[in-house]
Amino acid sequence: MSLKQDLFRRPAGSWRAWSFTLVCAALTACGGPVESEASDEASPEVATREDGLANVRLRLMAANLSSGTGQDYDPGHGIRIFQGTDADVVMIQEFNYKTDSAADIRSFVDTAFGTGFSYFREAGAQIPNGIISRYPIVAAGEWDDTQVSNRDFSWARINIPGPKDLWVVSVHLLTTSSSVRNTEASNLVKFINANVPAGDFLAIGGDFNSGSRSEALFSTFSQVVSTASPYPADRNGNTNTNAGRNSPYDHVLVDSDLRAYQTSVVIGSSTFANGLVADTRVYSPLSDISPALSGDSGASGMQHMGVIKDFLVPGDGTTSSAVTVLSPNGGESWVGGSSHTITWSSSGVSNVKVEYSLNGSTWSSVAASTGASSGGVTWTVPGSASTNAWVRVSDASDASVNDLSNGAFAITTGGGGGTGQVFINEVLLNEAGSDVNGEFVELVNTGTAAVDLSGWSVSDSASVRHTFASGTTVAAGKAVVVFGGAAGIPAGTAGAVAASTGTLGLSNSGDTVTLKNASGTAVDTATLASSLAGTDGVSANRSPDASATGSFTLHTSVSSATSSPGKRASGVAF
Repeated sequence: MSLKQDLFRRPAGSWRAWSFTLVCAALTACGGPVESEASDEASPEVATREDGLANVRLRLMAANLSSGTGQDYDPGHGIRIFQGTDADVVMIQEFNYKTDSAADIRSFVDTAFGTGFSYFREAGAQIPNGIISRYPIVAAGEWDDTQVSNRDFSWARINIPGPKDLWVVSVHLLTTSSSVRNTEASNLVKFINANVPAGDFLAIGGDFNSGSRSEALFSTFSQVVSTASPYPADRNGNTNTNAGRNSPYDHVLVDSDLRAYQTSVVIGSSTFANGLVADTRVYSPLSDISPALSGDSGASGMQHMGVIKDFLVPGDGTTSSAVTVLSPNGGESWVGGSSHTITWSSSGVSNVKVEYSLNGSTWSSVAASTGASSGGVTWTVPGSASTNAWVRVSDASDASVNDLSNGAFAITTGGGGGTGQVFINEVLLNEAGSDVNGEFVELVNTGTAAVDLSGWSVSDSASVRHTFASGTTVAAGKAVVVFGGAAGIPAGTAGAVAASTGTLGLSNSGDTVTLKNASGTAVDTATLASSLAGTDGVSANRSPDASATGSFTLHTSVSSATSSPGKRASGVAF
């Protein structure tokens, strides 16, 4: 299949002035129906979400809530959940209803959401993806998912209140394997980079079929959206979303611009600080999400829970304000009692409140109000050990304008104190002979504390090649080596693992290797020229060896050996 719908190439300011009738006509001609009111005027439902020119609450939902045996919404369980949770924009999967005629689909949208809602549903798919929106869809279409034949990636550009449009992509990744899902993610990232303006908001939502949050696809998606915790949860704190509530299948991921406006989900008398996993079986009081019934999420064929995140975005005529945490931003290891500077950037904010958490849920103050323009505040790190520490910076006068560290950082105390420093020390791009299992990337920790590598990834210039399993650590002064395959690991190599994708795929004509932490932030990058890959079995090594600032040279330039995976260049153990 080819790209179903090209973007209208118009200046950003002209979108709202264009007649929606023209957009509908163009999309209908391509086979992808968009249904909407022709006017941009807000319906009464929309108006209740705005307070003059104040911020607007925007609720995004990922929903594969079909039930029964037909992968559709005819039984009505999902409809009641939609009615009770009252989302503004839904990235929906298995978008089938009754005969799937235009009249039936329109009837479903009217019943589940309201007559003023717009929708896009991809054409020609057995289990189509789609987008349903309270606000006008000004353009929509589908991008090819080359890994599956019965659906594609559905996208829509939505004219939400305020100065920015919102782009949403509805996805339903394949169950086959994590490597296939990462291929799908890589392809989608390319579409987004080629088509979505950097100045607009972006959300990717839907059924990822991800078995864990350490899958490579999250590192791939982190190029365009935030994949960091904290995660939405149900009434009992469970963040998993499949029917058995033991795997994180479903997600709403947004770019850093929109993430800065994330706020608690408030439904009736209930508040969910990090977003909601909507499971009617555990929700209480159920009256908050009426007419949903307690058994709806457990209905036959209901394989997923809905995921909801709320945002307070600037309304029309407001001045955009934002803060972004710069440090600590995830992956650091700071010693309790030491002094560090918490830094941030900001716009449209006079004073900020700075807080920290040792568990991601309980917050303590660093500064109740300090000048935003200073960009930093000195912090004495608390003397309590933690592997789940966070920093939050918010507008002192508007808590909805806030940002968290992109990932957790560690605080160490006592004899386990110190700071870890992990970097790429040695890379074998051109394996000895033709067994690519022998390619390897060696990482060294020259710091004074162990570093948790859970969720960290190693990529080449093409894609993520390895994601470290949960619980993987590299001790201070030690090394870990990622080989292309288990068959290539020499006997007795300390700290050796096989690439989680089954290959490193390094190029004999040169390559770029990148190490990222669990939040997707690049920790180290090694760009290796073809001259470092020209001889079979000779690796590229830092010179001096085990120096984070050393340049790469042929291993034979630093020792008589051709390579030294898991050891110092001299052959001595780390």
